[in-house]
Amino acid sequence: MKERSNFSSRLGFVLAAAGSAVGLGNIWRFPYLAAQYGGGTFLLVYLILTVTFGFSLMLAEIAIGRKTGLSAIGAFKKLDHRFGFLGILASLVPIIIFPYYSVIGGWVTKYLAVFLTGGGKSAAADTYYTDFIASPVEPLGWFFLFLAATAVIVLLGVEKGIEKVSKFMMPVLVILTVGIAVYCITLPGAGEGVAYYLKPNLKDFSTKTVLAAMGQLFYSMSLAMGIMVTYGSYMQKDNNLESSVRQIEIFDTGFAFLAGLMIIPAVFVFSGKDALQTGPGLMFVTLPKVFANMPFGELIGAVFFLLVLFAALTSSISLMETIVSIICDRLHWTRKRSALTVAVCALILGAPSSMGFGPLSFVKILNLSILDFMDFISNSVMMPVVAFFTCIFVGFFIKPEAIGEEVRLSSRAFKSEQLFSVMIKWIAPLFLVAILLSSVFHWV
Repeated sequence: MKERSNFSSRLGFVLAAAGSAVGLGNIWRFPYLAAQYGGGTFLLVYLILTVTFGFSLMLAEIAIGRKTGLSAIGAFKKLDHRFGFLGILASLVPIIIFPYYSVIGGWVTKYLAVFLTGGGKSAAADTYYTDFIASPVEPLGWFFLFLAATAVIVLLGVEKGIEKVSKFMMPVLVILTVGIAVYCITLPGAGEGVAYYLKPNLKDFSTKTVLAAMGQLFYSMSLAMGIMVTYGSYMQKDNNLESSVRQIEIFDTGFAFLAGLMIIPAVFVFSGKDALQTGPGLMFVTLPKVFANMPFGELIGAVFFLLVLFAALTSSISLMETIVSIICDRLHWTRKRSALTVAVCALILGAPSSMGFGPLSFVKILNLSILDFMDFISNSVMMPVVAFFTCIFVGFFIKPEAIGEEVRLSSRAFKSEQLFSVMIKWIAPLFLVAILLSSVFHWV
């Protein structure tokens, strides 16, 4: 049997896993959710949930992967054959997400090209974004380009492709993010935006704030989609598991925090507080207007969309790698054959999402566009279900002690064992049911 690929070092694993977690969820989704749900209040709730709820789920998934040396389908079944269905459910999530995520990655690539070629002013026009995504052909071209870049990196393998690219992209992401954030918070008049973002206000606290923050954790930290199980299966046994998870959390949450510092103060200065309520359109509609009014706006816009492209790529790589790993494990195909098959299937499955705002705009499911429906099914329904059953699986079948044993293989003590046990058995499942019910009632 062919030896399973591994990350060459703990740093390589942490950067690759952090790269998976750091994506559009941090730079696109986190700032507009923070703006909608009270700024500093949302930030405080998110931080508390990250070090408790997020830590416990991520640790469980990575430990399961390392313990079994298998991707999601094989891992859950190996530990308890009754939970083979959970591996299948977890594996379906990236299969659904990867095609439409690559469509959005194509949009980011388009905007980078526009700013690099001096078209930033035209991107600030009111109808520029809607005209672009409604086009029958152009979005497909950018989608293909983004998908091809992802496939090339995955084809190169774990160590030569994913790890090497992550070691390059993650430090660049840090430099770009810090640089833009410092620039934005030092703009004249940015203080009001910084205060809104950093200062919690109890009157802004609500159940919706907690549920929104928990939903963001899934989207941001690559949980409940088999990714961390897969990356855990590539992790060497002597790497400190608990410490690695904490480092991934720091990377992921740090990027989300800095993304808010990049975007919220700048929008306050150039478009006013009300512009923050544009939701998902913040990055593609509002920010180009902000850059158009900024000194050196073309340059700042180009650097920003380069940052977003790198973040999108690191996450799309992890999504594709998870699917490729499943195929390699189950069908024993070569990496090349598996990766090319996944790329072609993603192209076919992603095309309707791309055309769902143009030629296929008449297709509505639950009154949602094709892309929005795929996002709803994967993020709002399947991920909470997978996470819930993962908690039940770990908490009451293989037991938290099994995860503790895996953690102690690479360290003398499991420092957060009591927190982990309580969260995984009792608190997380209750919250997950609340997220699922809230999401379903919101849309149905």
